[in-house]
Amino acid sequence: MSVVLDPVNGITQASWTTAGRPASPTAGQVGFNTSLNVVEQYNGSNWETIPQWSTSGRPTTPTAGYQGYNTDTKAFEFYNGSTWISVNQSNLSVSASYLVIAGGGGGGDGIGGGGGAGGLLTGTATLSPAISYSVTVGSGGAGSSSTLSRGSNGSTSSISGSGLTTITTTGGGGGGSNEDTAGIRDGANGGSGGGAGASGSPSVPGGTGVPGQGYAGGNAIPQGGGGGGGSGAVGVTGTTGTSGSGGTGVASSISGTSTYYGGGGGSGTTSLYTPGTAGSGGNGGGGAGGRDAVGGNATTNTGEIGRAHV
Repeated sequence: MSVVLDPVNGITQASWTTAGRPASPTAGQVGFNTSLNVVEQYNGSNWETIPQWSTSGRPTTPTAGYQGYNTDTKAFEFYNGSTWISVNQSNLSVSASYLVIAGGGGGGDGIGGGGGAGGLLTGTATLSPAISYSVTVGSGGAGSSSTLSRGSNGSTSSISGSGLTTITTTGGGGGGSNEDTAGIRDGANGGSGGGAGASGSPSVPGGTGVPGQGYAGGNAIPQGGGGGGGSGAVGVTGTTGTSGSGGTGVASSISGTSTYYGGGGGSGTTSLYTPGTAGSGGNGGGGAGGRDAVGGNATTNTGEIGRAHV
């Protein structure tokens, strides 16, 4: 029989007959012997019986650390010096680190703003066996193909499950496009805001970010688009002839190696000027590389596309 973890009935151990004991056991290996009707463990050379009792038949004068198998609860338990502790579902819960990033926003068209990085949240959560957790990885937003529209926002990422407060991050804002129309040139709001597209106006605002998840996109001026906001910094404001770079991401060692996640996209420009560069942590969805060129899509499987780690 396989080991079963159940939130109500505790742990059901592996079982075997005396003749069917594991052929090559390791010291400390535990199972239920159906021939002898006892729980036993291998001590490195021999099989020995583990004490067992009913709830009402527990030892009356146990010492701290004394352990055995409770035949009523079908779980191992030990005495901690003052009370009996059952090794069941709640005792086996673990603290897990997570890094959740939503999809980044797409870049704007023309001298378009960079797409904002997807919102980023990191921390720890308590997870339990026998509970299924749902992980949603947000997709990156598409770049704009016309100065008459902004880049698309990215999609949300999340982790959810019974007993867990759902962890949700907001998709990055799309970059504004090179069109002198409010609502198109402005960067879109998102987890991190999209950068603004250049226009004839003196200054155009980038989109706002969600506090705790990301930063605002950079502003734009004529001939200088704004960089997309990053998870760690605001997108750079464009200057005349030089488009803004994306805000930097956040460094995390959750994979075992320090890596930047959630960088904003750089703003596009014409062949006459200097384009912005993406912030550390991947393109949040870079702005277009030339006037009337298509805005950049958020890149798949990089920091800004949205990764959910457990």
